[in-house]
This record gives sequence, C-alpha cells and structure tokens, in this order.
Amino acid sequence: MNIPNLLTLFRLVLIPFILIAYYWPSESRFLWASGLFMLAAATDWLDGFLARKLNQTTAFGAFLDPVADKVTVAVALVVLVESYSELWLTVPAIIIISREIVISALREWMAETGKGAHVAVSYIGKVKTTMQMGSIVFLLATPPGTLIATLGLVMLYAAAALTLWSMMLYLSAAWSHLKKDM
Repeated sequence: MNIPNLLTLFRLVLIPFILIAYYWPSESRFLWASGLFMLAAATDWLDGFLARKLNQTTAFGAFLDPVADKVTVAVALVVLVESYSELWLTVPAIIIISREIVISALREWMAETGKGAHVAVSYIGKVKTTMQMGSIVFLLATPPGTLIATLGLVMLYAAAALTLWSMMLYLSAAWSHLKKDM
C-alpha cells in the first residue's frame, strides 16, 4: 500500500460523505457536497501524479484508480439527476455513465484477449474527465436554476460530447480486434 493507492481509497471513502453533505438539511449543504467532490477530484489528479513522480505505479492502483473515478462520478451524477429531475441533466448523465460501462467492458475484453495495450487512456479521455469533474463541482455547489448551475450544465454537455468522442476513439482503436472475434 503506497501513498497514491491510499489517496485512491480515500476518494472512495469520500463518496458517502458527499452524499451525506448533499442531503444534510442545511443551507450550506451544496457547498459542502461540492467541496468534498472537489477534494475527491483533486485526489484523482494527485494520486496519478505521485504514482508517476515517486515511481509507485502498481497493478492494484491501475485497477482501482479508474474504478474510484467512475464510481465517484456516477454517484454524483445519479444524485444530480434525482435532484434536478429534468431531461436536460438526465441525457448527458446517461451518456457519461453509459460510456464508462462500455469502455470498461471493452478494456476488460481487450485485457482478456491480450490486447489491452491497444486501448490505453487517451488525452481526450483526460480532458473529458476534467470537464466532467468541473461540471459536477458547479452542479453540486448550488441548487438548480442558478447561474453557476447553468454553467455546470453547459460544461456537462461539453463533457458528454467529449465522452462520445473519446468512446469513438476507443472503439475505433479496438475495432480491428473486435471484428476478428465476432
């Protein structure tokens, strides 16, 4: 167990606290939930940075980091879909969550067939993750209908567009291997 892996586990531990903060009957609940989510997003960047800088990359970390990232984002999006209860937020949330399931399944299949290196994390994927995290920070920070929430929704649509783009890149990179096994 090293520092980057501990940070990743910490991100998972933060999830129930984000939920508690968001539903806590307090005027400051949105800011607390957003702040905790922002802390989780910061650990996503920090654990990767430290793993590379300290040469502490591990197979466990390579598995756990994307899981923690996807679970944190999915939980936040589900909470926001419930809170907003409108199609404008539900559609990009479905796109983002669906892409994560598809790409996770693709990576698992590629790893099982020995072709996992052909579906590495792309630059677009990193930009997508940053946009998702930023949009969720804004959406959690204030109740629906505020200017900040609207900015978060616009960013969420940008994240959904990047999500589709990165999914197409992953699928096209794996397509020749997929065709052989059909």
